[in-house]
Amino acid sequence: MEGKNRLHVIDGLRGFSLLGILMANMLIFQYGIWGKDELQFFALSPADSVVHKLVKIIVEGSFMPIFTFLFGFGMIKMKESMEAKGLKAGRHLVRRFLMLLVFGLLHSTFLWEGDILAFYGMTGFVLLMFMNRKAKTLLIWGTILLCLFGLLGLVPEASEDPAAKQDRARMEQYVKDTNHIYGTGTYEQIKHHRQTADPFGMDGFMIFFMLLLAPLFTGPMFLFGMYAAKKRWFVDPVGERSAYLRGTLIFLPAGLLLKSLKPLFPKLGWMGIGELLGGSILAIGYIFAFALLYSAAKNSPWLRRFEAVGKLSMTNYLMQTVICTTIFYGYGLGLFGKLGVAVGCGLAVAIYLTQLFASAWYVKRFSFGPAERLLRMWTYFSFTGKPKPRIQQPTVSA
Repeated sequence: MEGKNRLHVIDGLRGFSLLGILMANMLIFQYGIWGKDELQFFALSPADSVVHKLVKIIVEGSFMPIFTFLFGFGMIKMKESMEAKGLKAGRHLVRRFLMLLVFGLLHSTFLWEGDILAFYGMTGFVLLMFMNRKAKTLLIWGTILLCLFGLLGLVPEASEDPAAKQDRARMEQYVKDTNHIYGTGTYEQIKHHRQTADPFGMDGFMIFFMLLLAPLFTGPMFLFGMYAAKKRWFVDPVGERSAYLRGTLIFLPAGLLLKSLKPLFPKLGWMGIGELLGGSILAIGYIFAFALLYSAAKNSPWLRRFEAVGKLSMTNYLMQTVICTTIFYGYGLGLFGKLGVAVGCGLAVAIYLTQLFASAWYVKRFSFGPAERLLRMWTYFSFTGKPKPRIQQPTVSA
């Protein structure tokens, strides 16, 4: 999506998703990637407990799928744009995914364990197999993967046998160690703990098995995004308003209901299906709701700011890591595990508001963000970060 051909609603939606991603990631920044689900080890106030449940229902697991949807959507749009310029899309996308993988590995190694860029880079190579498939094929595969993903909710939770108790004890010790090291440790101590500590004691086979399951968690939204791009969704926001309204009325309440089942009825094991399916369904509801809002108020200065954040999505995502690790880790302010969930959410909103205005200022002066420019330079082998159309040689008639 280059220049005048960019779909502004997609930029805005990408920027909006970064707000939810930051609020969900704030739990990881504050408590660790595994500690965020073991908050019984932290002293939470009643207000924190309420806010935590709301975050689990409204935010967690429903904004990263939006970003995933947009990744698939953008992949198809980039392919169409490059082919229109006479470029070979496959080789450019391979370079792009390779750079995403490098960015992600650097991010996770030197800054934070919650990185998603490396996974996107790896998944991109798999998605190349679906790039030239028909829209209907993408929809069918996405639906199948979503249903299989939902069935994982039937897997019973850990029992009270000795092995399960041992696992719980290992996790409790890991959370305590993480709380101490992240809150008081040096950069090197935190980096060492991040790379070596294992709360599960998983062997190589288990890690490989988890990697095989990864497409069930993320594949549906990637494929739905590719389907939407092939069906030319969001090209005419005003003309598609009625479709957005229907999608909002169907998917938004359905997603909220499904995600509310497990918190409201935790003893019913099959409610896990609702939690897993609800995340993606609610994400689709948010996508339609934002598109509906955009179709009604596309000239709003606030929506323009969301677009600016979306245009600098990778830079803003990485800056969120730098800001939050500095606030919470021992080599910064050392507030790990100390602020509480409610204050953490307020801090996430404050950081995002700063990015909202800073991004709007930046895009008025520069075409690309720093991370986006590096990615584009490598993708197109161009110092300007812009693709070079192939020059068609004129044919000479005899």
